[in-house]
Amino acid sequence: MTSCFYFFALLSPGLFYSPLILDLLFLMCGTNSGGSKQQDGPSSLERVKRGWVWNQFFVVEEYTGTEPLYVGKIHTDSDEGEGNIKYTISGEGAGSIFIINELTGDIHATERLDREEKAFYTLRAQARDRLTNGPLEPESEFVIKVQDINDSEPQFLEGPYIGSVAELSPIGTSVMKVTASDADDPTYGSSARVVYSVLDGEKFFTVDKHTGIIKTAVADLDRETQDRYELVVMATDMAGQMGGLSGSTTVTIVITDVNDNPPRFPQKMYQFSVSEGAAVATPVGRVIATDADMGENTDMSYLIKEGGDLFKVTTDVETQEAVVSIKKPLDFESKRTHNVVVEAVNKHVDPRFVDLGSFRDQTIVRVSVSDIDEPPIFQPAEGAVMEVQEDAKVGSLVGIVTARDPDVMNKPVRFSIDPTTDQDMIFHIDADSGAVTLAKILDRETAGWHNITVKAVEADNHTMVSFSAVSIRILDVNDNPPELATPYEASICEDAEPGQLIHTISVVDRDEPQSGHRFSIRLLSEAASSRYFTLWDVKDNTAGIRTQKSSFNRHEQNVYFLPILVVDSGPPSLSSTGTLTIHVCGCDTGETIQTCNATAYVMSAALSPGALIALLVCMLILIVLVLLILTLKRHRKGQRMAEDEEDMRDNVIKYNDEGGGEQDTQAYDMSALRNLYDFPEAKSCDSGPDIRSLPQWIQANRVGGGVDGALAAATDFSLFKGYIRKKVEQADADLSVPPYDSFQTYAFEGTSSPALSLSSIHTLSTTSELDFSYLSDWGPRFRQLAGYYAPGKTEEEAS
Repeated sequence: MTSCFYFFALLSPGLFYSPLILDLLFLMCGTNSGGSKQQDGPSSLERVKRGWVWNQFFVVEEYTGTEPLYVGKIHTDSDEGEGNIKYTISGEGAGSIFIINELTGDIHATERLDREEKAFYTLRAQARDRLTNGPLEPESEFVIKVQDINDSEPQFLEGPYIGSVAELSPIGTSVMKVTASDADDPTYGSSARVVYSVLDGEKFFTVDKHTGIIKTAVADLDRETQDRYELVVMATDMAGQMGGLSGSTTVTIVITDVNDNPPRFPQKMYQFSVSEGAAVATPVGRVIATDADMGENTDMSYLIKEGGDLFKVTTDVETQEAVVSIKKPLDFESKRTHNVVVEAVNKHVDPRFVDLGSFRDQTIVRVSVSDIDEPPIFQPAEGAVMEVQEDAKVGSLVGIVTARDPDVMNKPVRFSIDPTTDQDMIFHIDADSGAVTLAKILDRETAGWHNITVKAVEADNHTMVSFSAVSIRILDVNDNPPELATPYEASICEDAEPGQLIHTISVVDRDEPQSGHRFSIRLLSEAASSRYFTLWDVKDNTAGIRTQKSSFNRHEQNVYFLPILVVDSGPPSLSSTGTLTIHVCGCDTGETIQTCNATAYVMSAALSPGALIALLVCMLILIVLVLLILTLKRHRKGQRMAEDEEDMRDNVIKYNDEGGGEQDTQAYDMSALRNLYDFPEAKSCDSGPDIRSLPQWIQANRVGGGVDGALAAATDFSLFKGYIRKKVEQADADLSVPPYDSFQTYAFEGTSSPALSLSSIHTLSTTSELDFSYLSDWGPRFRQLAGYYAPGKTEEEAS
C-alpha cells in the first residue's frame, strides 16, 4: 500500500478547514495514494485509508509581522513520528521566500509578498528517507497563491485626457470616455470594483459612474465666452464604499466653434482720401469686419451696396479685409466726396443658427477726392474730324480745336501741331483760338485724308500737356477730266459682219463726286459720220464699238483710228479725247485671226505689256553689245594699221634687213613673194595681166597707158627678179642672217617703176640717169624719200 501526501493549509491565520471538508479531500487521494479496486466483484469497492490531499496553499499579501508567516504543512501517511523522514520543497521561491521544516513539513514565508507583482508560486514537495535519502513518495506539485488585499488604488493609465464638444450642444451630449484600472484581484471581493465621479467642473459636465463617459450638463456652452474646461475625474474602488482607495485625473474639454456669430464692423463709418489723378484700380483703403467665430466660420465676402459706380471692393483672402479701390477715374471738379456702403457677409452660414439673426453687417466708407493740377481736356475727347474742299485757298479755315483746363482755376490753353504729324506743314493752328487753317494748296487725288496731332498745354505750366488726334478729310472737286481706262486696241476680220461688237471701253476719273460718276461717251464729230464704225453708250460708264460696214480690205487700209470723246457730269463738266486703234486682219473660216499687217500689234496681242518691255530691253542690250564689239574691232584695226605704218616706216629705214628666209613662216609667207607677181608668165599676151593683182601704181599706169605700159612695167620687174631670187637663196643658206621677214615690203614697189628699186639693191652710190624729182609730188609721206633721191636738193630742201 502506497502512502500519500497530506497538505494542510490555512485559509487565514488561525482558521483551519472543518473535518467534513478534510474528509472530502481524503477521498480525492484515491489514485494518488496507490489504492486499487477489490477483485471479488466488478462493482464492489474497498475503501482504503488515505491521507488528506490538498495541493494549494494561500498566503495573505503584504504581511507585516516580524516572524515568518506560516503557510501550511505537508505530511505523508507513512510518517509515524519517529523522525526518519525528511521533507523537502523545490520550485519558485523554495529556500528563499519559502522554507520548510524537514521534520514536521511546516512551510513558512520569510518575505513580504505582493500579489500585484506575483499572484502565485508553483513548488514541488518530496518525502525522503533520512538515512538513505531515497524518495518515499512520488514528488508532488502544489501551488501557493498570494491572497489579495485592497492595497492598490485605481489609476488612469491613458491620462491626461483631452476631448472636445461643439458649443451650444444640447444637454447630455457625449464628450469622451475615461477609464481607470485597479491592480487588485477583480475576482476576489470588491477591491477592483471602480466607480467614477467629477470633483471639479460638475456644473458643466457629468460622468457616468460605471462607464466613465463624460457628458454635457448644460446647453449654453459658448466658445466665445470660454473655449475650454478643466475637469477632475475621480475613480474609487470597493464600489465606492467606505475605506476604498481612489485615484484622479485631469480632463481638458475644448469647446469647438460653430458659426453662431455674424460679422460686425468695429466702426459704422471710415474716412479715406485719394487724389483725383489716381489711376484706375488704385486702392483707396482697407476695412475689416470682425467675427467672434474662428476658422472657416470667419470667412466672409464684401460687396458694395451703394456707390459702386466709381468704386469696387475685393476681399483679401489672407487677412479677410475689404479692399476699396477706384473703378473709374475721379474728378474733383465734378464731385469731391463719395459715400460707399460696404457690406460684409459670412460665406458659411449654419442653418441651425439662422434664428439668431442676420449674418451680415454694413459700414459707410467716405472717400474724399483731393484736387491736382490736370492737363487740358479736349472736346471731343476722342478727337475731331474736319472737312475742307480741295480747292480751298491758302489761309482758309479748316476747323477749330477746343480744349480747356479742367481745374477750378481754368487757366488759358495754348495750341500747336505736332511737327512729326505734319512734316509738309500743310496746316497751321492759331495758338490761342485753336483755329486750323490751310498753309498750302491741297490735292485730294494725292492725299484724301490728313491726320495731325494737336498739342494743348497750359500757358503757365508747360508740363501739363495733352494731345488729340485731328482727322481732316479733303472734299473732292471736279478738277480732273475723265479718261479711257487704257489705250484701247482692237482687231476685226476682213469679212466682219455689220453690227458686230468689236470692243467694250470703260472710263476712269480720278475725282470722286458724292453722287457718283456719270460719263457721256461719244465719237468725235469727224468720226461720228464714219460709215465703218458706230459707238453704243451702255449708260453704265462703258460703251461698245460696233461695225457699220462689212467686207474690210486690209490691203487698202489695215488700221483705223477712232477718236472718242468722254465727258463727266461736273460741275463743271470736263472732257478728254481718247483713241481706239482698230486693226484689220485676215481670219480663217472660224473667224480666228491669222495675220495682220501690223506685226507689232500681233505681238502685243500675243504678249503681255511686261513681256514686250522685257523683249525690247533684251533687243536694246543686244544692239549695244554689237556696237561695242564693232567699236572694239575698229579700235584694234586702227591700232594695227598704225603699227603697220610704223613697221613700214621702220622697214624703209632698215631696208637692209632681208629677213630670215623661207624657213621663217611666222612673219609672212614667202610664196607671196615668189608667186604673187609672177603674172607675166602665168598670163597670155592676149589677155594681159590681171589688173587686180598689180600694185596700185601699175594699175594707174595701165589705165593711163594701155596694155603696152603694163607689159613694159612687167619687163622692168623681171630685171631684178632673178637678183631677188639669188638674194633669197643666199639668205636661206646663210645662218648668220637675222630672221627678219620685212623683205616682203620691198616687192610692193611694183614692176617697171620709173624710180627703179628703192631697196638696198640700189643705193645712193648707184649711178643712175633717172630723174626722181617727181617724188616731191607724191605728198608728205614721201618727202623724206624725195630728199634721198632728188638730185640737186639739199637735205633742208628735201625735208
